Amino acid sequence: MDVLHAIKTRRSIHAYLDKAVEFDKLTAICEAGHYAPSAGNLQDWKFILITEQGLRHEISEHCMEQYWMQQAPAMIVVCNNEERVEQRYGLRGKRLYGIQSCAAAIENMLLTAHALGLGACWIGAFDEEFLMDQLGLPQDVRPQAILTIGYANEEPSEKELTSLQSIVYFNGYQARLQKPHLVLHDYSVEWEQQAKKVEPHLKKGVAKLKEGVAKLKEKMNNKNQ
Repeated sequence: MDVLHAIKTRRSIHAYLDKAVEFDKLTAICEAGHYAPSAGNLQDWKFILITEQGLRHEISEHCMEQYWMQQAPAMIVVCNNEERVEQRYGLRGKRLYGIQSCAAAIENMLLTAHALGLGACWIGAFDEEFLMDQLGLPQDVRPQAILTIGYANEEPSEKELTSLQSIVYFNGYQARLQKPHLVLHDYSVEWEQQAKKVEPHLKKGVAKLKEGVAKLKEKMNNKNQ
């Protein structure tokens, strides 16, 4: 699957078939996460595969009532070693860089799951203390996310996005070009603007045409009389 196609067609999946995910696909997903960029190339992430049904159900009970997670035949808990990144970059590394690194890994994993014909969802709302205790995580290792993985049992709708020109600035915040939509290849905006310019002329033309037709009908009626 082409990478841009994967990015544009990936969706969060909340319903899964009762079908186990092949182990080689799960390891491929983890490997993709491992190839992500990380601060200082520390690779300060850890991936915990959860396939045992009882544990999956118990975890879903501690994810802010997201009980649909129980359907997923596999989960991956993404963690990062806070102490390691803090030693290199201080408090900013602990509070930010480790999270950024894990986020990059997670996106790789989601795209790989999609490319392998699987559905997945990124879960960030969970009882952190429960998860640390349940999985036996040391104090310097913090869970950042849970990924549900499985074969999709739903057809998600197309994603609605705001226009690209509303989020892209040039050389400064909210600094725009005169016609940014042309630079960003959003020609629909240009067409709409041109249509608005032409619309009054079209209305005048239609009005004149109607007037001409009315006069012609009047002449024909007079001749018939």
